[in-house]
Amino acid sequence: MPTIAVVNQKGGAGKSTIAVHLARWLQRQKKSLFLVDADGQRTSSIWLESLENEIPFQVLQNPDELLDQLPKLAKQYEWLLIDGPATLSETTRALLLWADLALIPCQPAGVDLASASDTVHLVRQAQAIRNGLPKAVLFINKAIKGTRLKDEAVAVLRQVEDIQLLDTIIHQRQIITDAFGQGATVFDLPGTPAGVARRELDSLFKQAMEVLRG
Repeated sequence: MPTIAVVNQKGGAGKSTIAVHLARWLQRQKKSLFLVDADGQRTSSIWLESLENEIPFQVLQNPDELLDQLPKLAKQYEWLLIDGPATLSETTRALLLWADLALIPCQPAGVDLASASDTVHLVRQAQAIRNGLPKAVLFINKAIKGTRLKDEAVAVLRQVEDIQLLDTIIHQRQIITDAFGQGATVFDLPGTPAGVARRELDSLFKQAMEVLRG
């Protein structure tokens, strides 16, 4: 069954937020899923522990353990999600050797764009080994509306060869930041701000699924 890895060597890119919300999005569709937390900060596993509707997870950060356990977990669940580490480590290489799709979040800032480039390089190495896998997509995360930085980031990322930039942009929203502390995701919270965030994430995940199936 499909394995999706959320990867970027830059801390603060929003990997864990995307991984947890993707898990909840799939769960709401009655999918059987499991999340592997491969990030040393363990944000996604701590977040999942606080959710009312449980999502199964395991912390796996050792490259050999990942390569041993990911095939077994993929046989047990419809979907396997991996929250990657905030470094370009052997752990990242290991999970890219198994994933079907790499989701690469990127904040619209110079250092983040450079970091995304390094991540893309690692993805391409895995693709050369695996005859094109994992498929990979970039997307802009934590953008601020009406800023030149966002527009410049779109222009830069569209120039990345062979890696698609998803059209949906996830904007910086307080409701997303607050969700962790409330033991919830925006898919669980009421109100207009949560609804706006849900629509963006729903659009993003649908686009990612199209790439995965394509």
